[in-house]
Amino acid sequence: QVQLQESGGGSVQSGGSLRLSCVHSGITSRAWSMGWFRQVPGKEREGVAGTNSDGRRTYAESVKGRFTISQDNYKNTLYLQMNNLNPDDTAMYYCAGDPDGITMLPLERNEYRYWGQGTQVTVSS
Repeated sequence: QVQLQESGGGSVQSGGSLRLSCVHSGITSRAWSMGWFRQVPGKEREGVAGTNSDGRRTYAESVKGRFTISQDNYKNTLYLQMNNLNPDDTAMYYCAGDPDGITMLPLERNEYRYWGQGTQVTVSS
């Protein structure tokens, strides 16, 4: 059974940084995909960054150069380092994962079967 738990959200000012963590279990296959998504009330959940067992990383255009996704296989933890945050980054952030292969669409929410509960990020100007 796959379980995901995010942490690390909080409130920061524009230009600040946060690092989100997602401790996970059950993603033990040789081919997997994981990603970070975010959602604000009234809008669809959007992909922010994705990675997979091949080491490939994909980013949404809005976060390229500011966010970095990484995976610590020893700690079973997925990270999202977020730098130079701005108010448009305010959202609930979700960790997503799927142990059944590498998706060709890492920023598409329908590609993932398992989700965490989310952690709130608020950026003030």
